[in-house]
Amino acid sequence: MSSRPPLALVILLLSFPQIVETIYSPALPLIANRYRVAPEEVAQTLSLWFLGFALGVVVWGRLCDVWGRRPSLLAGLVLYAIGAGWALIVPDFNHLLAARLLSAFGAAVGSIVTQTALRDSYSGPSLGRVFSLLGMALAISPAVGMFTGEEIAAIAGHEGIFAVLGLLAVALLVISLIRWPETLPASIPVVSFRLTLWQMLFDKAIWPSAMLICCFNLAIFGYYQLGPFLFARLENVWIDFGHSGIVLGAASLAAAIVNSRLLRQGWNSEKLTRLGIVLLVLGAGFVGLFVRSPAFLLGMAVIAAAYAIAIPNILSQALRAYADRRGTAGAILSLFYYNLLGGGLVLAGLVQRLDFVLIACAGLAVLALFLSGRWR
Repeated sequence: MSSRPPLALVILLLSFPQIVETIYSPALPLIANRYRVAPEEVAQTLSLWFLGFALGVVVWGRLCDVWGRRPSLLAGLVLYAIGAGWALIVPDFNHLLAARLLSAFGAAVGSIVTQTALRDSYSGPSLGRVFSLLGMALAISPAVGMFTGEEIAAIAGHEGIFAVLGLLAVALLVISLIRWPETLPASIPVVSFRLTLWQMLFDKAIWPSAMLICCFNLAIFGYYQLGPFLFARLENVWIDFGHSGIVLGAASLAAAIVNSRLLRQGWNSEKLTRLGIVLLVLGAGFVGLFVRSPAFLLGMAVIAAAYAIAIPNILSQALRAYADRRGTAGAILSLFYYNLLGGGLVLAGLVQRLDFVLIACAGLAVLALFLSGRWR
């Protein structure tokens, strides 16, 4: 095995998909006006993103085991940059959807390759601590993305956002070309994708994990999808959608720090996952009560904290049984939860009710907890 990838670069690449989506979110109303489509239609660009992302994690995850981690990463970043450039010059909304699909396919490499490389480089409690550290970075990235997206959209419109996203991909490509090592262990043979898929389809431990990951992500990305339009309908708003990311980021960062300290004090991943689900239920209930008031943002802050606690612990433990096929197994797990997430965002875009979406996420997370046996 080669040297570990620089942790700073890992953080940038793992945050990359979340940053590019939160930068994009403030531009949704502008895109709706530019292409003369309804909010329900433009919201589907986010849903389509996750469907393309799900396909991407399968391809790049498999190629991680076949080509290696490094060439897969570089190829994915190239495709994302092409997709962002295409989105900048599209003549109509249908071409924009196609450009978004290509971008999503390429951006998926930032998630699956970095997670696979971390599982190559760390194990046991050290892996949990590293994922917890990454949780802090993921906590900050939505605030950075939403604030940056709001400012860029105000100055240069949605075209400026796509230009910045393309430049970001190029910068990450150059840095990765120089600094990213190959971490694929030479002793691990390439295992059949079909066999692994079959095993995971009937693995009773995998589906609850996929459901939990989907629920927490749907709660957060449902806000990114519906939030701009919800804020537009509110009266006496003391904060705009772009700056609301600062509130969510602060809550997430605080929760990620708490998560890291609790891990050092001996809390296990199962216990921390339960804590995250409790916070998700509380936050969803608060949003349901105050969705017609700017106070609902406090409930979203609780949900952001829940995400920062639960997601690193679920991801660090989900693939313990697949150490001999990390890339392939990570791709299949991601395929499961990103398809669930994409379907959930399609429904969220049609319903256009953030409170309903969050309450459904909380209920399904509790169900997944019982199915996994982690409530004990």
